[in-house]
Amino acid sequence: MAKHFYSLVYFIAVLSLMSCKGVAKIKHHKWDVKYEFRSPDCCKKLVITINGIFPGPTIKAEQGDTIIVEVTNNLFTENLAIHWHGIRQIGTPWYDGTNGVTQCPILPGDTFVYKFVVDRAGTFLYHSHYGMQRTQGLNGMIEVSLPLGQSHPFSYDFDSSILLMDWYHKSASELAALITSTSHTMEDPQSLLIEGRGSFDSPLAERALRSNMVMPSTSHECSPFVLTVVSGKTYRLRIGSLTFVSSLNFEIEGHNMTIIEADGHYVEPLEVQSLYIYSGETYSVLVKANQDPSRNYWVTSNTVGQMQGTPTGLAIFNYYPNPPNRNPPTTPSMGPMMVDSIAPRLAQSRAIKAREGFIQHPPATSDRVIMLLITENMINGYMKWAVNNVSLTLPNTPYLVALKNKKLRHKIHLIFDQNPPPNSYDWQNYDIYRPPPNVNATSSNNIYRLELNTTVDIILQNANMMDPNRCETHPWHLHGHDFWVLSYGMGKFNPLIDPKKFNLDDPILKNTVPLHPYGWTAIRFRADNPGVWLCHCHIDVDMALGMGIVFEEGIEKVGKLPSSIMGCGLTKGLITP
Repeated sequence: MAKHFYSLVYFIAVLSLMSCKGVAKIKHHKWDVKYEFRSPDCCKKLVITINGIFPGPTIKAEQGDTIIVEVTNNLFTENLAIHWHGIRQIGTPWYDGTNGVTQCPILPGDTFVYKFVVDRAGTFLYHSHYGMQRTQGLNGMIEVSLPLGQSHPFSYDFDSSILLMDWYHKSASELAALITSTSHTMEDPQSLLIEGRGSFDSPLAERALRSNMVMPSTSHECSPFVLTVVSGKTYRLRIGSLTFVSSLNFEIEGHNMTIIEADGHYVEPLEVQSLYIYSGETYSVLVKANQDPSRNYWVTSNTVGQMQGTPTGLAIFNYYPNPPNRNPPTTPSMGPMMVDSIAPRLAQSRAIKAREGFIQHPPATSDRVIMLLITENMINGYMKWAVNNVSLTLPNTPYLVALKNKKLRHKIHLIFDQNPPPNSYDWQNYDIYRPPPNVNATSSNNIYRLELNTTVDIILQNANMMDPNRCETHPWHLHGHDFWVLSYGMGKFNPLIDPKKFNLDDPILKNTVPLHPYGWTAIRFRADNPGVWLCHCHIDVDMALGMGIVFEEGIEKVGKLPSSIMGCGLTKGLITP
């Protein structure tokens, strides 16, 4: 009896020790994805929900945990795929959730199981990667904490996530039809949402009602999001942006914010009054509740870098025990004006550095440099975006299956263009401040093939659009990797001079980075994750119109593909009953 007792005590002690060391766990989620009528900005429309929740539920896990998400597509007439933004999918490239690149879409009525490891702590996102469903709400946040017993190089009392979105009253299908038509009609968002809540401005609402676009609705769904705080406490706010088109400025009235994390990596603490954030980015900021606790304060989200036809997104920073629905006594901030926005945005981009003690130095040199010129072009009368004059189109058969499956190798030329895409452009003669001299581009689905474990530099160069004196911000996201942000510059990148200015001492690691108007951004990454990976502008409109490229690396090292990712294009013949 005593023997069994001591064995039980030993077993409990081992379990306790394992718990203290933070043994990896399995987190299982079952998601029912469907349409429901909601009124996030007081105007009713069809919204994509996950288990009835909009925005989708926040996934919370610990570093090293395995996440299993069982997704059932109940959208009736639409396919879907979900991308786990910022999760590198090391060893599981087939679960990256990129339709046409790593998987076939999930058909209506079908269930698909994603299974992957969250290998580092930080703040990440998830969202649809099929069509333009992201703009109808299929998205959410991922919070990954440190294992038990480990600590951050900063302290706080409470932790909260805030997801920022822009919002349209048209459906994703309507927006897609407008954007891809010969007229290429695009409008400003009707509202900005903070944690899924916003307010449709009354002048715009009157116009909408006159045109029968939407029906007004009064509901607690569109009452401002409230963040309740206790005076004297410090709050970690994990802020993520999944806007459709908008670059944003985020503020908390009267309170400074200290940036301490970007895309899952510690950064040297940087105090700011407002935060510029672009679609696909995440930041953690520390906020001290150190103002007059007898009143509430506005939290605002405003568009930058575009005409400000969209009303300010509003939330309330509520000091307990003030009533949470009590509006602050002040006027909400309108954010920075468009004419003044580029310089401070560029300054913030340059100011963020890797945190001392946590710096991961990039390789001193690169094995390959790819220079990418971003232009607006035309193909057969339709407006497109092009990279080195090539507009990306994704194949019906996912690249990953086409490259890995032996049965498809002799048909691979039927799946995607085997010619390599251009590695550069005529940088010496191209004038980035004028519309393209030849607006015509070509479309292709060819890919960049990288040698495994080589170091690659990507130079993103922004240029004037087809309209004179017009250039937009483009946040670029790389799947499957983090990259070092080596430098930003205004004007045209000079490969003979500008690499000498690269920051190799303390560059930040990110997975999404802004490309500013009439500027360039230089990034460096290691091609050390076998698979096929999309690299693209995270503005849905731009991606849909061809602003992206695809990398393949170490495909021979990829493990056996699950049959669940197949079922479209030429993969139909690979599935046996």
